[in-house]
Amino acid sequence: MSQNDNVNLSTAARPNERQTAFSSLRHRDFRLLWMGQIVSLIGSQMQLAAINWHIYLLTHSALALGLVGACRAVPIILCSLMGGVLADVVDRRRLMMTTQAVMLACSATLATVTFSGLEHVWPIFLLTAIASAAWAFDTPARQALIPSLVPLNDFQNAVSLSMLVFQIGLITGPPLAGFLLASRGPGLVYAINAGSFVAVILGLALMRTSGKPERSETEPPRISLDALIEGLRFVWRTPIIVQTMTLDFVATFFASANQLLPIFATDILKVGARGYGFMAAAPAGGAIVTGLLMARVGTLKRQGVTVIVSVALYGAATIAFGLSRVFWFSLLMLALIGAADTVSTILRHTIRQLATPNKLRGRMTSVNMIFFMGGPQLGEVEAGTVAALLGAPLSVLTGGVACLIAAVIAFVTAKNLRRYKQQGVSNKK
Repeated sequence: MSQNDNVNLSTAARPNERQTAFSSLRHRDFRLLWMGQIVSLIGSQMQLAAINWHIYLLTHSALALGLVGACRAVPIILCSLMGGVLADVVDRRRLMMTTQAVMLACSATLATVTFSGLEHVWPIFLLTAIASAAWAFDTPARQALIPSLVPLNDFQNAVSLSMLVFQIGLITGPPLAGFLLASRGPGLVYAINAGSFVAVILGLALMRTSGKPERSETEPPRISLDALIEGLRFVWRTPIIVQTMTLDFVATFFASANQLLPIFATDILKVGARGYGFMAAAPAGGAIVTGLLMARVGTLKRQGVTVIVSVALYGAATIAFGLSRVFWFSLLMLALIGAADTVSTILRHTIRQLATPNKLRGRMTSVNMIFFMGGPQLGEVEAGTVAALLGAPLSVLTGGVACLIAAVIAFVTAKNLRRYKQQGVSNKK
C-alpha cells in the first residue's frame, strides 16, 4: 500500500482514547453523515415497505412483487461499475449530493402521481429503476468516503454504526409506513421520503473533509475502460474479496424472504398492514442489538469462520420462518435473520475495505454492489417466481435450504475466508 493510501485512516488515530460503542462519532464529519443517514434511511425504508404494499394492492400478484426486485437489480448491475470508476475520480461528496437529489426527485414524483390517483404499476417500476440507478452511483462514493472520515482504530466501529443506521431505518421505517398505509395510503409515505433526503445533502454540505480521491501527481484522474479493468483485476486477484462477495450473493439470492412479507401478512398470518409493518421491521430489531454488541466488542479474531457461521444461521432462521404459522415466532425468526445478516455484513465489509487501497475503494465497492445489491434484488425475482408457482412458504423454505448448502460449501472450499483471523491491511498498490 502506498504511503498516502490510508493517510486519513492513520493520521487522526488516537490510541489512548477509550474505545466505546460510539467511538467513531467523535469525528465531526462522520457524525454529520451518520445523522443525515438516520433520517434518510428511515424515509427510504418507509418507501420500500410502501412500494411493496402498493404493488400488492394494485395487482395481488407475487410475480409483480418479484418484478420490483428486478427494477432495482438491473440498474444496479448496469450502473454500479461506472459508479465505482466515477467515485475514484470525482469529488465523492459532490457525487453523493447529486445522487441524493435524483432520488429526492424520484420520490417526489412518485408521491405526486399517487396523490393524483395512480391505477397502474408501471410508474412505480420506472421511478424505482431510476432511483436504483442513482443508488448505484451513490453507494461506491459513500463507502469509499467513510475511511477518510475516521482513523484506522475507529474504522470497524464506523462500519458497525453505519450498519446500525441502516437497521434503525429498518426497525423504524416499516412500522411507521404500516400505520400510514392503514390510515393515509402510500402517497404520504413517498412524500415523507422525498423530504428525508435533505438531511444527507445538508450533512454533506457541512463537511470539512475533502471528498476528492487521493492519488499521486503522476497518476492523473481518469474515467476509462482501463480504470474499470484495473478495479476488476484487483478484485479478481484478491481471493478473500472474491470469496466474501460470492458467499454474499449466493446467500442473499436464495434466502430473501422480505419481498414476500405482504403475502405472509395478508394470506398466511392474517395480521394486516400493521402486522406487516412489524414483520418488515423485525429483522432490524435483531440487527440493532447485534450491531451495538459488535461495536462495543470491537475486532473479532476469527472473522472468516464467523462470517460462514452467520450465513448458516441466516439460512436456518429463514427455514424456520417459512415453516411458521405463529405471528410471534415469525417475528422472532425474522429478528434472528437480521442478527445473523448484520454479523456477516459488518465483517465482510471490514475485511474488504481494509484489503483495498484507497484509490481503488470506489471500484471495489461497485463490483461488490453487483453481489451485495444484485443478490437480494434478483433473489426477490426468484422468490416471487417460485412463490407464484409453488406458494410463498415453499419459496422461503427452499431458499433457506440453499443458503445452508452455500455455507457448507464455503466452509469446505473458501480456504482464505475460513482461515482469516484478524484485520489486515493491504500491501497492494
